[in-house]
Amino acid sequence: MTKKKYSNSNPDYKAIYTDILYLKFPDKLHKCLPLLNKVYLSAIDILKLNKKIFGPSEEESIKINKRFHSYNKSDILQILDYQKQNKLNNKQLANHYQLSRNTVTKWKKMFL
Repeated sequence: MTKKKYSNSNPDYKAIYTDILYLKFPDKLHKCLPLLNKVYLSAIDILKLNKKIFGPSEEESIKINKRFHSYNKSDILQILDYQKQNKLNNKQLANHYQLSRNTVTKWKKMFL
């Protein structure tokens, strides 16, 4: 297991997910290594890791977990770039990332 002292208040997701993979899901390690080898894990990367390790969540737990998602500016801009690249409307983007359409609209007003 990896042990570090942290100077900031952000959790070390690389260490957390690496420990989970080594201890509980060693068979899924090869699927997750490309994401874990990144220098910086965005919120989107963390959601992808979570889905690869634990599989798709049930609808009820998705609704509960939505309340606890937080995105920083770079994550939001990455999501909005995804929308432009794939020519999605706000509803399609919201469904893809399990967001509210109002949230997407608010982000577009703030950052574009």
